[in-house]
Amino acid sequence: MPARVAVAGATGRMGRMLISALLSASDMTLSGALAQSGSKHLGEDAGAPLGQISGVAIGANRDHVLAASDLLIDFTTPEATLANLAFCVAKKIPMVIGTTGFDPAGKAAIDAAGRTIGIVFAPNMSIGVNVALALIDLAARSLPESYDAEIVEMHHRDKRDAPSGSALQMGEVIAHARNARLEDVAEMPRHGLGKRSPRSIGIASLRGGDVIGDHSVIFAGPGERLEITHRSSSRATYAEGSLVAARFLLANRERSGVFDMRAVLGIARP
Repeated sequence: MPARVAVAGATGRMGRMLISALLSASDMTLSGALAQSGSKHLGEDAGAPLGQISGVAIGANRDHVLAASDLLIDFTTPEATLANLAFCVAKKIPMVIGTTGFDPAGKAAIDAAGRTIGIVFAPNMSIGVNVALALIDLAARSLPESYDAEIVEMHHRDKRDAPSGSALQMGEVIAHARNARLEDVAEMPRHGLGKRSPRSIGIASLRGGDVIGDHSVIFAGPGERLEITHRSSSRATYAEGSLVAARFLLANRERSGVFDMRAVLGIARP
């Protein structure tokens, strides 16, 4: 029997991508489509914007939307995700969380929820990005700290948080490899006069147009430069990665905890 998966943020761009991916999956079925209480799309078929009939109406009542769901995928806002998280903890429903922009309290709430349910929490569900993170980790551990580390990311004009969650995760990978904390060594943004701080990690954020997501990490040393770049040309990669994460949780229903995509993909850590 296909696993029953609900989508939060069903009327957004990522929500529609997730619904499309679920409607095409053979081992999963769309069981619920959650939207904000004021959405003009409440009551509509979740597949309508895709030209499909899903048989699932968009709703705002969590009890109704999630009543017959085995798992929830959430790409919304920190506030909405934390409200959905509290509900899922109470109902023992595992979650895939792709929302970004959480403050420390929000991240702590996710960690606490992981003591009760299984959660995959990653700022970027793309398989390619997570392979890039492993390469960044390898480079940061292999190159001398005299190689300056810089991160440049660009997203569409409507993205709410900056730097992106993926850029911050890349920075955290580099900082951890160098036995530092990102908050102690990050420089974002730079302006004015002054030399680059030793051991710092620069993060620059660009916003414009309809760019889905570009990330580059640059290690600049004497006489050479190593660049690791990932570019997203479709949100479908995030949706497909989310289904991989969902399958991981569904195959490990007895396990609670907060997992990242490297755990999901089985990418070894140093």
